Amino acid sequence: MTSSPPVSHLSFVRASAGRSAELGVRLQQLLEPSRQTPGCLQFSLQRSTCDADLWLLNGVWADQSALNDYFSSPSLQLFAELVQARVMDSLDLHTFSAG
Repeated sequence: MTSSPPVSHLSFVRASAGRSAELGVRLQQLLEPSRQTPGCLQFSLQRSTCDADLWLLNGVWADQSALNDYFSSPSLQLFAELVQARVMDSLDLHTFSAG
């Protein structure tokens, strides 16, 4: 029986003009719930050193199934709220597996 390889995601999140600090606070709220999600191996938030409006969410998951479960979890409703409130300008999501 072959085990599934870990998978990761990189989510580049751009703040709307003048809203980066607010976006950072809101994204920070995702950290603990995400880290508590079954299958989460690592989850972090970083702010770009050369573009104050650009944030990076990085998660590493035990397998594709764990990542899929996370993507369908209620905590990700936050992104819809950020778009609606015009705090977030864009989201660029990439997923990766070992390879």
